[in-house]
Amino acid sequence: MLAAVATGYFAELLTLFVIVLIHELGHVAAARSFGWKVIRVQLLPFGGVAETEDGGRSSALQETVVALAGPLQNGWMALLALAMGGLGWWEAEWSDYFLKANLMIGAFNLLPVLPLDGGKVMQALVSRWLPYYRTLVLVSLVSLLLSLLLAAAALLGFRSSGIQLNLLMISIFLAYSNWYGYRNAPFQFMRFLMNREPVTDRLIDKGTLAQPIVIYRHRTVAEIVRLFMRDKYHLVYIMSEQGCIQAVLPEQKLLYVYFQLNRPGSAVSDIFVLE
Repeated sequence: MLAAVATGYFAELLTLFVIVLIHELGHVAAARSFGWKVIRVQLLPFGGVAETEDGGRSSALQETVVALAGPLQNGWMALLALAMGGLGWWEAEWSDYFLKANLMIGAFNLLPVLPLDGGKVMQALVSRWLPYYRTLVLVSLVSLLLSLLLAAAALLGFRSSGIQLNLLMISIFLAYSNWYGYRNAPFQFMRFLMNREPVTDRLIDKGTLAQPIVIYRHRTVAEIVRLFMRDKYHLVYIMSEQGCIQAVLPEQKLLYVYFQLNRPGSAVSDIFVLE
């Protein structure tokens, strides 16, 4: 910021700051509309991040809406720049700069890399088809790979116009963030399980059809809960080696064993009486 002031780019810096702020306020407004707690807005190398706390109760749809609310602000601001430039109310150079800045920030944030908005949308969509634990691991690894590809692209840029230092720094930050996220996937999943009760209550009240999970009796409780999906309520069918259903358990019983009895590594046949 000091360098921008010293080199006469203060107006451009202030413009970018306002654009990023409006982008983040889009996230804040959407999050608050769903009753989420907004902790703070941080400025990061790629723009900003609105840190929210949803208590682990949000749906994939809500997370998608909150994520897209930011780039949506860049969309209307880009249209504003086009309109103002077309009407001659803004100078052509200024309108062009404002347009390109919004397109750059909006498009970059839509890349499918966590913690960018596109990465959050990707995670929400993947969680519709895969168990939540697999979603956390897969999306972190994909985001890490794409971050490294961005870093490689920044380094290979020296062949034409030199190393893209800004992109390289952002890529390194994203790679570190996703490596950290991958290593902490078990803790994120634990938070997901600890907030299952209000989610299941909401799904049952809505009359949501149960999503069956069929497993053999020797599978452990920890292995079973890793099959739980977001926005789904589960009934767990315990099957013998001969293919006979021996019991049907609601997911609450598995969570009770996992947390209250503290026996995540026990096989279900060692805990429940099976026919």
